[in-house]
Amino acid sequence: MYGRFAHDGYLRVSRFKSFRKKLVLYGDLIRLNKPIGWLLLLWPTLWALWVANEGTPSFHLIFVFVAGVFLTRSAGVIVNDLADRDFDPFVKRTKTRPIASGKVSVKAACMVIFALTFSAFLLVLTTNRLTVYLSFFAVLITLIYPLMKRHTYLPQVFLGVAFSWGIPMAFAASTNSVPKMAWLIFATNMLWVLVYDTIYAMTDRKDDLKIGLKSTAILFGDADRFIIGIIQVMFIAALYSIGHQLGFGQAYNVSLLVTSGLMIRQQFLIKDRKPQKSFRAFTNNNWVGMTVFLGIVFSLT
Repeated sequence: MYGRFAHDGYLRVSRFKSFRKKLVLYGDLIRLNKPIGWLLLLWPTLWALWVANEGTPSFHLIFVFVAGVFLTRSAGVIVNDLADRDFDPFVKRTKTRPIASGKVSVKAACMVIFALTFSAFLLVLTTNRLTVYLSFFAVLITLIYPLMKRHTYLPQVFLGVAFSWGIPMAFAASTNSVPKMAWLIFATNMLWVLVYDTIYAMTDRKDDLKIGLKSTAILFGDADRFIIGIIQVMFIAALYSIGHQLGFGQAYNVSLLVTSGLMIRQQFLIKDRKPQKSFRAFTNNNWVGMTVFLGIVFSLT
């Protein structure tokens, strides 16, 4: 009797450990341990939500877009890993990813993508028709983006569209329209994405050159820091224009000063083009997104 109970207990512990390993594995698959990508997609979406609702978005819309950003970003990284599964094993930073290492099959990854995308679509269905229509383009650009690094030196531009599409969707869900301000914020965010994803691409430049992948970091070459600096200035100027048109006050201007300081810090980090410091410069952009968001929030309260 005791032996049977002991055996049953062992099986339960073994199953629990196996289940826990799977949870960790699938958590790695959707980058649960690396939330920076989700946050960089979240901040501009929140900018748009607060502007579109004049500082008072409903709990429903906050939930839909925060959860939607998490689900779509999670699906997007799996799509990207599937597209890059023949390249990732040759890149030091990506060779241990679940699909590249063979720990997650293509079939299992596709099932997770479907579950995540379907869940995100159910959230969108709680908004309005215009937002639903816009969501179809979001799926399209998510599927197209991973292929761009093979055929063009501008995959960061396509990522900019993907990471900015939550902005017109937020306006559509809030106002049932996509005004000019939405597109100004959209274009501004694209500048920001071009900055931080070029910095991110600098960490993989040597590996990408070996395996034939393309990026703006490779396109810009030795002029990378200078061009990034120009785009950073354009980004700050565009943010200032947004604040001026919306009548934002001192709190917003202070947030732009802090943002400028953060971007100067990024320039110092990438000055020697060392992968680890470039990655630190990339993650520093989380503070940029949060700082701009706080400037918007305090200006609308």
